[in-house]
Amino acid sequence: MTNHYFDPKLKIFALNSNKPLAQKIANAVGVDLGKSSVSQFSDGEIQINIEESIRGDHVYLIQSTSYPVNDNIMELLIMMDALKRASAKTINVVLPYYGYARQDRKARSREPITAKLFADMLTTAGADRILTLDLHAAQIQGFFNIPVDHLMAAPLLADYFIERGYEGGNVVIVSPDHGGVTRARKLAEFLKAPIAIIDKRRPKANVAEVMNIIGNVKGQRCIIIDDMIDTAGTITLAAQALQDEGATEVICCCTHPILSGPAIERLEQSVIEKVVVTDSILLPEDRRIDKIEEVSVGALIGDAIKRIHENKPVSPLFESKRM
Repeated sequence: MTNHYFDPKLKIFALNSNKPLAQKIANAVGVDLGKSSVSQFSDGEIQINIEESIRGDHVYLIQSTSYPVNDNIMELLIMMDALKRASAKTINVVLPYYGYARQDRKARSREPITAKLFADMLTTAGADRILTLDLHAAQIQGFFNIPVDHLMAAPLLADYFIERGYEGGNVVIVSPDHGGVTRARKLAEFLKAPIAIIDKRRPKANVAEVMNIIGNVKGQRCIIIDDMIDTAGTITLAAQALQDEGATEVICCCTHPILSGPAIERLEQSVIEKVVVTDSILLPEDRRIDKIEEVSVGALIGDAIKRIHENKPVSPLFESKRM
């Protein structure tokens, strides 16, 4: 039963990418999900119907641009156009997972910067604000000329580990590469633990080669943290390297469980004992293996939506509730 929010001008709509998370967010805010339908014509074109008035309303539109990425992006853009033409006062796009975030710079000649292109598409379609979670590169916020609220899952993950006794003592937080050191340090602060870094060389896309471990992991319980796990090549190689260096236990955690291609098979066959993920991306039943445990970001995003709507600061959401 939803405890109804006091402001009828706040509306939350969900598209098809992650309806269970959208329902949790709506429950946390205290509103019912808006009535809309998303279907496809026989040729694959997307049809959207908004089945209630949203004139003058502040609309929060929830869509993770995960697989199928391009379908989910088109759903989002078409829904935004519908909202704009139906006289919504503001269109606030909630992206628990921001697709194309890894294409955030020109790594080689003649490459696109697709994360910026997607940002431009959202702005052109009429977004007034973006609310997202653990961007692959924090600088993507600068691709927008509208407000971007960038939430972090680290406090939720920290609460999960603190509740299970992973605080201080013989715990080490491990970054699987140099780029994730800031993320690892944040979790390490919550858990009062040191950090280690995997120094890896990547010969080509989706192929990682572990070279060295910076830091002491011998006799330690290691928690690898990353923003996403895609094919799980990096994380499983990192876990094996940690065990080879004498780690007594290897757990990994991430915000976005993309888990494409051979990821599930690799995780099942790896030395990783547990994989802690959030529900930013809807995990199909055939990928919910025993090693995977899910922490919901529904209450976090719901709290952020209420704070934004009430013009309150979002910064308190960056702290662990267990500290």
